[in-house]
Amino acid sequence: MRRLRDWTFRDSRLHGLWMTLRRPSVHYSLGFLTVAGFVAGIVFWGAFNTALEATNTETFCTGCHEMNDNVFQELKTTIHYSNRSGVRATCPDCHVPHNWTDKIARKMQASKEVWGKLAGTIDNREKFLDHRLELAQHEWARLKANDSLECRNCHDYDSMDLTRQGSRAAQIHKLWLGSGEKTCIDCHKGVAHHLPDMTGVPQG
Repeated sequence: MRRLRDWTFRDSRLHGLWMTLRRPSVHYSLGFLTVAGFVAGIVFWGAFNTALEATNTETFCTGCHEMNDNVFQELKTTIHYSNRSGVRATCPDCHVPHNWTDKIARKMQASKEVWGKLAGTIDNREKFLDHRLELAQHEWARLKANDSLECRNCHDYDSMDLTRQGSRAAQIHKLWLGSGEKTCIDCHKGVAHHLPDMTGVPQG
């Protein structure tokens, strides 16, 4: 009897919901408004992703002189920027995760940089150099925490042919990456940008 009463209650709720959807508002039915909201949601989602990708380009990253005049000029001198294969790593390749959820989290984290821009934290070379170690340590810590995710998007240990590497590199990769005891950023801190003054910074 109770089961029948529960079913009747649910059935009446479904009927009530259907009637609500069919009932017109002042000008439009709720059903029309629901469909319109769905379409608006799709448009918003498309616009959001378009804006997200627009902020995920090298052009955007180097749009401010803080980045263009400092770290970007350093990147141009490295093998990640120009090499025999013509494969270039851009700013977001190394500093923004590729999968969507991690990318959103990174973008939210990077929103603090907007405040830094407005406050003029590193708006000249001297200020940049003064903050360089702190900025680098933040990025190293982030890469350490995510097991050098952005590095591994291109440099997959399981795909490495260690026999084609130098003996020292192969040995170190096998020892540390193969065992999982270390991650890429532990050894490759200066791979794309100049290292800050490391005087007094513990190594290892």
